[in-house]
Amino acid sequence: MAVTSTIEYCTDRDLQDIFPHLSEYDLKRRLYNWKTTDTSNQYQAFNTGLITMLYFDGIEGTAVTDSPNADYEFNYSETTDSVQVFHSSTNPNDMIMEAGDDWSDIKTRFRRKASRLMESHLDNRLSREVLKDREGNYPEIIVHITALQTVILLLKAHDPTSEVITPFQEELNEILDGLKAGSIVLPTAISGDSSKGVIREVSVNASSDLRPVELKGHYSGSGYELIKVYIDTSEGGIIGTTKMTVKGKSSTTLKSDTLVDSEIITGDFQTLGIGSMYIRWSGDDVTSAITTAADEYEIECWGSSLDATVSSVGSIRMTRR
Repeated sequence: MAVTSTIEYCTDRDLQDIFPHLSEYDLKRRLYNWKTTDTSNQYQAFNTGLITMLYFDGIEGTAVTDSPNADYEFNYSETTDSVQVFHSSTNPNDMIMEAGDDWSDIKTRFRRKASRLMESHLDNRLSREVLKDREGNYPEIIVHITALQTVILLLKAHDPTSEVITPFQEELNEILDGLKAGSIVLPTAISGDSSKGVIREVSVNASSDLRPVELKGHYSGSGYELIKVYIDTSEGGIIGTTKMTVKGKSSTTLKSDTLVDSEIITGDFQTLGIGSMYIRWSGDDVTSAITTAADEYEIECWGSSLDATVSSVGSIRMTRR
């Protein structure tokens, strides 16, 4: 489990995507019953509770350590549990006076708290902080559940009995159960079928409609493999004409050693030149679908001998015939 308290797995935009009305729950609280003091234009409210920030009709006040004597200044006293304010033109009873922290600071605090909670929930799966993918992003499922948890915490802080919390809590519980059971898998996790590989587009011409559609077999090598499949210069065209080249890892780099060199694409399963892995190409019309030079795909896979980081154990019903 992570020990840091600064990592945040979601952003303000993610919170907004989950609950667009979140800004209505900024945790500010109204202060009333302002009394005059012996100082002109200075007012005081009692039994306010701790005040670190004070807002005058939405304008952020300035905290001072002595008696306030300029517009929008305030001073909170823990000894008397009261706050004094100064305003030369308006009585605070005629203003919206709100105590609370800066909304941005509040969201940051709750996002970090939610991130630590998510790490704790998934500790038996992760045993570490959640890792970013190679594009520098956290897994979308982690972003989503952290945003859900943040929204729930903010709603509970505003009103623990709110019915609005229920659907968010139910969705969060469902996803957490899936992650713990292994029915939902993080993209960065190694599962039982990771050796079968995953095809991704890297760079494909808009006119290309002949592309890899299926993999077969397993990568039996050791460790991690990232295979490059591409159409070389002047080798584009239809099935039976176009050619593919495949490159795999060397002892020092990925996508470097040639495994398959300019082999005609047939539309049937064809070897990738590594382990028992095969690839099949197809298009919307197999007689006219084409590839284009520089079309590139990649296949990411892990060795079948690697220990899976997720598992899903189920049961079957046995009957005697």
